[in-house]
Amino acid sequence: MSEIQDSTSSTSSASPTRRALIGWGGAGLALGAAAAGGAVAMAKTGDDVDPVAAETGAAVGFHGAHQAGIATPVQDRLHFAAFDVETEDRAEFVQMLKDWTAAAHRMTAGKPVGEGAYGGLAEAPPDDTGEALGLKPSRLTLTIGFGPSLFEKFGLADRRPEALVDLPKFPGDNLEKTRTGGDLCIQACADDPQVAVHAIRNLARIGFGKVVIRWSQLGFGKTSSTTPDAQTPRNLMGFKDGTRNIAGTETDRLKKFVWVGDGDNGKDSAWMTGGSYLVARRIRMHIETWDRTPLQEQEDIFGRDKGEGAPVGKAKEHDKPFLKAMKPDAHVRLAHPDSNDGITILRRGYSFTDGTDGLGRLDAGLFFLAYMRDVRKGFIPLQRKLSASDALNEYIQHVGSAIFAVPPGVRDKDDWWGRTLFSEEA
Repeated sequence: MSEIQDSTSSTSSASPTRRALIGWGGAGLALGAAAAGGAVAMAKTGDDVDPVAAETGAAVGFHGAHQAGIATPVQDRLHFAAFDVETEDRAEFVQMLKDWTAAAHRMTAGKPVGEGAYGGLAEAPPDDTGEALGLKPSRLTLTIGFGPSLFEKFGLADRRPEALVDLPKFPGDNLEKTRTGGDLCIQACADDPQVAVHAIRNLARIGFGKVVIRWSQLGFGKTSSTTPDAQTPRNLMGFKDGTRNIAGTETDRLKKFVWVGDGDNGKDSAWMTGGSYLVARRIRMHIETWDRTPLQEQEDIFGRDKGEGAPVGKAKEHDKPFLKAMKPDAHVRLAHPDSNDGITILRRGYSFTDGTDGLGRLDAGLFFLAYMRDVRKGFIPLQRKLSASDALNEYIQHVGSAIFAVPPGVRDKDDWWGRTLFSEEA
C-alpha cells in the first residue's frame, strides 16, 4: 500500500475445440457465493464507459480500442492469476490466445464457454465448468497482460517494449517468489466472486498443457474508483483510498497518463499503442499493530482525517490539500502529484484476507493494481520516494510483485488477444 497515490489534482473468433478444453491445471481456485443481480442489458464497448449500465450490473462490452477492466468502472470482486508458459510451440501458444479470446468474449456476455456445461457428449468433459450457470454477467471484465519473461520465449526478445522493465528492489521489500512474476496474467473483475473465479478457472482449463498458474489472488472491497462522483472506497486501515483517481470518463487524463501513445516505445514495440502497463503488488498490512495505534497518529500518517477523508486543515475530502500543513512523512504529502513532478497513475486495487500466518495474525492487506503509460515515469520513481520515507511503511510490507505489458483491446470478432504482438502482418 505504500504506493497508494493521493492524486487530488491541483489543476468472436471460433469457440475452442472440445479437445482443447479437456483437462485443467492450476491451484488456488476457490468458489465464492453468488451475490450479483441487476439488468442484463449490454453496456458500451470496452473502451467506453456507460455509468448507468455499469451501476445496474449489466454486461460490459468486450470489444474496443482498449481492453476493458482498466478504465471500466471498478467492480466489487477480483480474481487475478499469473501464468507461466510451458509450451515451446509458438503456433500452439497463439492458438491458445485465440481460444482464450473466444471464451472471454462469451463469458463477459454471460454465456457459457463453447457448447456449455451440459448436453454434450457424455464420454467427454463439458466445455464449461458450470458453476456460473444461471448467474448474470455481473460486469465481468477480463484483461490480459504479458510479463517480461514472456519475451525470452518464441523469439520475442526484440519486441519487448523499453518501458517493460524489471522492477528494482525497493527498501522494505520482502518478496515471496511464489507470489512474484509470471509470463502473462489475467485480471478478472466482477460484482460476483463466483463469476470471476469461473472465468479464471475456464481459461486455466483451456490452457492446460500450454500454461500453468504460477500464483493467484482473490480480492474484495475495491479500494479505488474510476467512476466520477462515486463514494471513495476505504481500505482495511479504515481510510478513504484513491481520492481523485483517474475516472473512466476523463479521456484527456487517460490519454496523458494511462494509454501508450504512438512512438512511446520505438518501432519494434508499436504493437503496444493503445495498451498500458500494469504493476501488481501484494501489500500485507500489519493489522494488529495498526489497530492499537491512536487515532491522531493514524490521521497524521495518512494526512487526512478518518471520518470525512479531508486533508489536514480542510473540511471536505476533495478540498485541495495544503501539503505543507501535513507532517513531512505523511502518505498524502509524499504521494501527491505536486510532490512528484505531476506523476499520476490509475489505481484498481482490492483488499484481501487470506487466513492467518500461523501466529494468530491476519494475512490481510491490499492487492495493489495500477495502470500507467510508462512504469519508468510512473510507479518506479513514486515508489522509490514512498519506500524511503513514508510513515506508513511501519505498518505494511510488500510481499508480492509483478509487471505486465497490457496490449490494446480486441477490436472486433476477427481480432484476438496479443494479435498485434504475434502477427507479422499487424
